[in-house]
Formats: sequence, C-alpha cells, structure tokens
Amino acid sequence: MSPISLRKILHKQELSSLLEDLVGMLNIAVDVEEVDGRKLLSIGQQTANNRYPVKISTEVIGWVVGSEQATILANLLSLLAKQEAEKKELAKELLERYQEIDLFEDILTQLTTSLDKREIAQLVLQEISQLICSSAGMILLLNADATAFEVIAEFGAFFGRDRPKPGKGIIGNIVESNRAELVNDVQADPRSDGNKIIKALVCAPLRAKQRVVGAIAIGAHQTDVYTAEHLKLVTIFASQTAIAIEKALLYEQSCQATAQFKAQTQRLQQALDDLQLAQAQLIQSEKMSSLGQLIAGVAHEINNPVNFIYGNLKYVADYTQDLLNLLRSYQEFLPIAPEELQLQLESVDWEFLQQDLPKLLESMKLGTDRIVEIVRSLKNFSRHDEAEMKTVNIHDGINGTLMILRHRLKASPHHPDIEVVKEYAELPSVECYPGQLNQVFMNILANAIDAIEEEMANGKSNRIPQIWICTELFHEQWIVIHIADNGLGMSEDVIRRIYDPFFTTKEVGKGTGLGMAISHQIVVEKHRGILKCRSRPGEGTEFWIQIPLNCSTSNAALRQSPAIARQNLPTKSTPTADASGFISSATPKLRSNNLLSQHVQLIQRLNLQNPNIGNSSPDQFYQMLQRNPISLKLYATLLSRFYSPNSVQLPQQRNINSLQEGERETGNSKGEWGMGH
Repeated sequence: MSPISLRKILHKQELSSLLEDLVGMLNIAVDVEEVDGRKLLSIGQQTANNRYPVKISTEVIGWVVGSEQATILANLLSLLAKQEAEKKELAKELLERYQEIDLFEDILTQLTTSLDKREIAQLVLQEISQLICSSAGMILLLNADATAFEVIAEFGAFFGRDRPKPGKGIIGNIVESNRAELVNDVQADPRSDGNKIIKALVCAPLRAKQRVVGAIAIGAHQTDVYTAEHLKLVTIFASQTAIAIEKALLYEQSCQATAQFKAQTQRLQQALDDLQLAQAQLIQSEKMSSLGQLIAGVAHEINNPVNFIYGNLKYVADYTQDLLNLLRSYQEFLPIAPEELQLQLESVDWEFLQQDLPKLLESMKLGTDRIVEIVRSLKNFSRHDEAEMKTVNIHDGINGTLMILRHRLKASPHHPDIEVVKEYAELPSVECYPGQLNQVFMNILANAIDAIEEEMANGKSNRIPQIWICTELFHEQWIVIHIADNGLGMSEDVIRRIYDPFFTTKEVGKGTGLGMAISHQIVVEKHRGILKCRSRPGEGTEFWIQIPLNCSTSNAALRQSPAIARQNLPTKSTPTADASGFISSATPKLRSNNLLSQHVQLIQRLNLQNPNIGNSSPDQFYQMLQRNPISLKLYATLLSRFYSPNSVQLPQQRNINSLQEGERETGNSKGEWGMGH
C-alpha cells in the first residue's frame, strides 16, 4: 500500500481552491475517489462515468471520474502525489544520515576518553552487542611482525581452541585483503577453516595510518542473519576503534618511555598533562571538525544551483522586458481590446503586473547576491581541507566568522541590533592555520554576543550593544587582533580561570566548556602567539590575540633554540596584569580537586530545570540527560575522572549502570568555555 494518501493531499486548503478553479475553467464536473471507491471530492453535477487513475509510478492511489478533460486533473493529482512521495523519501534519507552522524559522534565521544586498548575494545563490543543481535564477537590485534593475532576483547564462543591466523581462514583473508565483508553462510565459504560454532559473521579490518592493525568480528549461530546495514555499522565502529587503539598504543609507549628515562620527569609530566587535556578537548575539536566538513559540503552543494539561477536571472529579466514591451506595443496598435480580453486584463491586474514584475526580478537578483555572499563566507570559515599552514588575509577569516554569526547580531525581543565596529589596518598576508584561527574568532565573538544578550535580557544597561574589532601590525613581525564588547564583563578571578576546561558561569546545555582552552592551544601552542584579556564587571571585555606574521619560521627558530622555546612556553604560575590591564593566558588545567564541586553544580542546575530530580529513578535520570546530549557527555567525562586509577588514564563508562553509580555517589558539573559572563 502506498504511504501517500490522496485524502491528505486533497485536504490542503490551497489545493482545493485550485482544483475548483481548474474545473471551473474546464467547465466540467468531476469526482475524486479513493482506490476502494470512497468519494473524496465532488465538483459539479456528474454526467460521465469515465475513470482516470491517479498514480505514483505504477501504483494507483485513487480515481478521477468525469469527461475526457478530467485526465488533466488526474495527471495533476498524480504529479502532486509523486512530489509528496519524493519529499517523504528525502526526509527518510536525511533522517538516516542524521542518525549515522549522531552514532559517529557518540562513538567518538566514548572512545576518545580512554587510553587503554582492552577497555576500548571491550567498550566497542558492548556497544555493538546492544545494536546488533550477535552470539559472539572479538577484536584482534596483529603483533609487531604481523605473524599472529592477539585477542584483546571478546564475548561469547567465536572459535574453539584454534584461534584465527593472519592469511588463513575467513578472518585472516579479510585482514589480508583489507576489505570488510559479511558472510551469511560460513560453512559454505571456501575459506572456512572448519569452524562449526559460528554460522554467519561480519568482519572489518582495523586501519590506522594506512596500515591494518587488526580486525573486529561478530558472529551468529544462525545463517542469513546479517545485512549490508550491519556491515556498514561494523565498518564505522572499526574505523573509530582503530584510531582509538592507535592512540592507546602510543600512550603505552609514552608510559614505557617515562619508566626508562626518569631523569626527564618534568618534560614527560608536561607531555602527560597535554595528553590529559587533549582527552577533554577532543570532544569539542572533533565536533568542530565535523562542523567544518558539514559547512564546506553544504556550501559546495548550494553553490552550483545558485550559480545557475544567478547566471540566468539577467536573461530572464531581458526576456521579461521584451515581453512587456511587446504587450505594450499591442496596446498601442489595439487601444480598444475586445470585451473578453479586457476582462482578462483586469483579472490579472495588467497595470500592476507590468510595474511589479521587474521589481520582483530585481529582488530575486538581490537575494541570489546574498546567497552567493553567504556561500563564500561558509567556504572561507570552514577551510576543512587546510590542515597545513596557508598564507591568507586575516580579515577574510574575521569577516567570514561575522557572516556565520550574523543572525545573532540582528535585533531580538531582548536587545536591539548589535553594532560591529571594524577598524582594520593595512596588514600583509599572514602564514597561519586559517581554519583553526577561525575557530578562535568564533569562540570569542560568540562569547561576546552571549555577554551582551545576558546583560540586555537582565535590563542592566541602556547602552547601544557593540562589538569592536581592531587589527594592527605590531613591531613589524606580529599582527594583533583586538576583539572587545560592552557586555557584562568579568572579575579578575574569572579571567584567570577562563582557560580551564569545564569552567563556566553559564547555564547547563549551552556548550562544552572547552572553547577558550582550545583557543589558548591554537594561539599560544600552535601559532606561538599571545592570548590575553582585560575586563571589569559592567564595563565589557577585550581580548588581545597576537600571532607572528610567519608562524613556520617562528616554530623553526624555536626548534633550533630550546632555550627560546622554554621562554615562550606558557607559564603555570598565576599570571599578573600588565601596564594596560591585560592578563595573559595560562596553561589550561584540569583541576582534579574541583571536579567534585563541578559535578555537584551540574546536579544542582539540573534540579532547577527538573525539581523532582531527587525522586527520579536511574532510568528517568538517564533519559533526562539524553534529552541534553552535551550534559550527558560532560557527565560521563567527569565521572571518568572519579573512576580512573590515576590522573592520566581517563576511561569513560557510558552505559546506564555507570550513570546510576555516579548519580548515587556524587553530582556533576557542566562545563563550557567561560568568558565568565
């Protein structure tokens, strides 16, 4: 049975009036019926019994009864039904893609919080067993010389005493071919090594850095139980598992190096601190990476049809003007039109039409110009393919970011238009990582808008909301970008903590608490620049972003001179304000002694939104967190600190049991990048 209902199509108000007008113009009587003969619409006194089908492809969903001209109505309804079917199919496809993206992000969130390969593998198998009905599963790693497999996690009975070997059996051949496969009849496969336990299996190789490091396999005791969707799902798990295991192996190597070279304790401790911070930052950085790719893809897909429209609008305008001139010439030669033609001219309001149509086309041109500008800004902001340093105009990145945030700068019920004042200096091209700098601009500008909106919503100021952006050339070797706002401002204590992961003064659900920590990493560590801030409560906030003109040369000089490199590393001591009132950023810290209080704060904030949270069951609490994915991920991240055996390993337990245990023992804090507003 077709999912498209003719009854629903006819219930559209504008369509009913359109059909009545069409039947009136054709001067016929028609009935519209469902397939079973139930009448849906009747117009006029029926005299003919001809039945014309309303079809989607070859399926009949209704009938139009009337004279021969009723075929026009039947064809029109068939076309509308086809369009409805196509829209439903597109919506279904978009939903599937969204679900894939959501699953992909959820897997990343879980895997990137652990650095133990066996824990990662066990977590993956646990997730797969919940999504795909399987009797057994295992994850294998190749040894250093690729001569044997090591089973690092498994469930159920996959094999007997004989374990799979590289190049032998179904799994060994799949790993050797580097291609995922599903086998719905293991016994009939010529590569089978006589295994009688598993009847069907899905296997995907683990690929990391263009090499195969192992495999993930699931099996069932029945044949013909797996589909292409199962293969696709296992492949997604395999790709992310390989990355996580590769990181875990690198972490194991770093731990071994720590034990061997105790004389380098301080240097290794800094590396471990960076690794610990990276675990928290990966949630946000992976999301921004996916967002950049999504923006670039959308911009690319929009660009071609917009260019088609934009290029043809001129010709449409010319053709329209020619037609209008032709009709005016007819009026000059035939000033007195026949009565029937005169009535038609009046019905279409000819005088208004010839004045409004050129204006309409001009409005369309302005609209396409605007879309082209937006697409250009989206491409410039995303720069997802620019992982290497590029020589760019820094103003393009700022302008592109402002374009992305333009909807937030417009007036709302809580505040008037936010004015953006630009004072750009004549700057040379800058060698940098443009995509990452755009992320810094996005974090700081979005934070400035939040501060202004909060102040205006609370009625604390009658000032015109304003953001000021200034650029300058500094000592011929640096450029400085000033970004200031006249929002709430921050205290000095807040300024000193805004670069700490999970620190925030905002409500639950508005971010991850990592934006400024990542901004510090991009500016100070990636570009060897300076990031500092000055602010006072009620007087707004100003950020100073300073980067070298030639970042690659700067990094090369630092590598050649370790002494200079140590001088340029961000300090861990408490920063002090300079003569201008700016406080430099310090190395972001995960304050373990504050995790418990942050955990409690999150529960308290959730309690404000859900007063009965104290009486909620573990399942209800988990469902409440699922409605707020950011809080769920931060909850799991914070819990991982409490359950971790040391300050570096951060295993994350994302199942319901872990959340139940965390709820009983303690509370949670939701972090967000804090400008302290």
